[in-house]
Amino acid sequence: MGYRSQSLLLIPAALALAAAAPAPHPVGIDDVLSLGEVTQPQVSPSGDSVLFQVAKANRDSDQPETHIWRARWDGSDARPLTSRPKESETDARWSPDGRWVTFLSDRGGEDGISQLWRMSADGGEGEKLASLPGGIDSYAWSPDGRSIALIVRDAKPKEAPDAPKPIVIDRFQFKQDIEGYLGTDRRHLWLLDVATSRTTQLLDGAHDEAMPAFSPDGRTIAFVSKREPDPDRTDDYAIWLVEAHAGAVPKALTHFEGDDGDPEWESPPAWSPDGREIAYLHGGPPKLIEYGVHSLAVVPVSGGEPRLLTPTLDRNVGHPAFSPDGREIRFLIEDDRAVSLASIPRSGGTPRILAGGRRVVLDFSEGKTGRTALLSGDPATPQRIVGLEGGGEHVVADPDAAWRAAVAVAPVRDIAFPSRDGTEIHGFLLTPPGAAPPGTTNTKSLPTILAIHGGPQEQADDRFDHNVDYYLSLQLLAGHGYAVLIANPRGSTGRGEKFAAGIYADWGHKDAEDVLSAVDWAVKEGIADPARLGIGGWSYGGMLTNYVIAQDQRFKAATSGAGISNILAGYGTDEYIRDYEHELGKPWVDTTTWEKVSFPFLHADRIATPTLFMGGDKDFNVTLLNQEQMYQALRSQNIETRLVIYPGSFHVQTRPSYIADRSTRDLAWFDAHLGMAAVKGPVAGPGPDQPGGERP
Repeated sequence: MGYRSQSLLLIPAALALAAAAPAPHPVGIDDVLSLGEVTQPQVSPSGDSVLFQVAKANRDSDQPETHIWRARWDGSDARPLTSRPKESETDARWSPDGRWVTFLSDRGGEDGISQLWRMSADGGEGEKLASLPGGIDSYAWSPDGRSIALIVRDAKPKEAPDAPKPIVIDRFQFKQDIEGYLGTDRRHLWLLDVATSRTTQLLDGAHDEAMPAFSPDGRTIAFVSKREPDPDRTDDYAIWLVEAHAGAVPKALTHFEGDDGDPEWESPPAWSPDGREIAYLHGGPPKLIEYGVHSLAVVPVSGGEPRLLTPTLDRNVGHPAFSPDGREIRFLIEDDRAVSLASIPRSGGTPRILAGGRRVVLDFSEGKTGRTALLSGDPATPQRIVGLEGGGEHVVADPDAAWRAAVAVAPVRDIAFPSRDGTEIHGFLLTPPGAAPPGTTNTKSLPTILAIHGGPQEQADDRFDHNVDYYLSLQLLAGHGYAVLIANPRGSTGRGEKFAAGIYADWGHKDAEDVLSAVDWAVKEGIADPARLGIGGWSYGGMLTNYVIAQDQRFKAATSGAGISNILAGYGTDEYIRDYEHELGKPWVDTTTWEKVSFPFLHADRIATPTLFMGGDKDFNVTLLNQEQMYQALRSQNIETRLVIYPGSFHVQTRPSYIADRSTRDLAWFDAHLGMAAVKGPVAGPGPDQPGGERP
């Protein structure tokens, strides 16, 4: 009786607490900045814990920060191991004995160069393990824990800040986003002796090494490199082997007839437990440099022809890793908006799905005991750490659980519709939280934004916010009252090589028809108000936005970020020189092709849509001159337009104040032209278009 009485007494208090809890609110700009990004799960050697990282915006320092977390396998005790403000730690790894956690960080330095650190697996103060003048890009432990393979940048000569030296260019590819102008400095393989902290350079020369991986016996290191006489002119990233001591000569293990350009940097060579084979990703022919499908392959370490394990799969795979017993190979498989964890026998056969469904498995780590940590998310759930064991799943860590409880997530619906030539196109529809289902009886059609993903060799997928844009949240648009349409047009991945290559040397044609068909479908279904349509995207999403508004004038507003329209202007001004020549040819030889894909600029007189252009002045991926040209073309014709430049920004904005500024401006631009209430956002001070305003 006493226990029951206590329970009854607690009920009014519980009801009061529930009543006091604020109701979930639609996603706002502050919510976008406070959401954490979970990455890089790592199962401990004992299998009882999982390391991972959480990146968040630090509003005080106006910089992103990444910190290391640890959680018990049973889902308890999820906590940060590092938390110093204004510092970041990345690439966290367990030592083979599980005693230490190593990571890369520039903490304590003024030069922003990352070095290798370690700390106790239970947390505490870190100590620097290796410090090299050029900084460390990546690393890998040897199985016995005695050595660490390092990828180290060549040190650049220091210059007086008031008297910088001229930049001398003599490379075929001489620009790259974030890196800037490319010189003779390279990234090379080094070896660290953990006991003595002694470092030894293993390789040098005019080539870069990347993605090191030790053999099970610790004697050999596999790595990826382009070691042709002029590596800038080839796409042949091959796997090489070198013995783990000074003076060893590397030997090539693979040499492809063709590869599809840069390897997937999350997928280093994977050794079999017996050390006899290496699993890796094999690409397509150079002609399909951006469109070729990644296949899973294995190659004997002793040499010989590789075997393709997924030659007929026609879907991209990634992150290969052998099972602990060496009998199977685990990998990620991309398929029509979803990404699943799959497994295939080492000898080949039919892949089986280990963790699938309408979600995205972004990464995984399998321990020696078979416990597997998944980095998993879905349209309603930001990515979190999920444990997979014996066919069952449980949540290991969910750092964004409180965030998710505080916001009203917009409902997401899978959609499919025919394009103008009958090709079926797939995508998503977001609608405002709490709104009546659009298209039903007695409901009004909604102002609608067509959001276009970048790449274009990517897909809008089943993760939270769908991987469509760089920091413009689709949940933010839906929370502000818009229906949001997302399509995966031809050029996207996830539907096979033919679908991806459907825009080959013909940009802005079939892909434009596909995304416009999404709008046709939404209007026909009563979802989209045909008088209040907007369109926007970043990178190729900005490019395709420009292609669309140059051939369809139904949109009342457009936002175009980091996109190119005068493709001729791209040659020699950005980082895509090999891509251009493979697909479009040389401009002085195939001039007609280059002019055809440049029509949004060359026929800018067909554009009537008020357009907001944005870009970073340090972007070498899609240089700012492209946005400047389109802005000038529209301004010349007295079409309403505006150009916003983010100083010091590369292709993607990372500064929180810029992310907030961009989100605020995008929303305000759509609101002003689609008849919505004005957005309220955290833009500090007057904007550049307001009295007293300066560039952000």
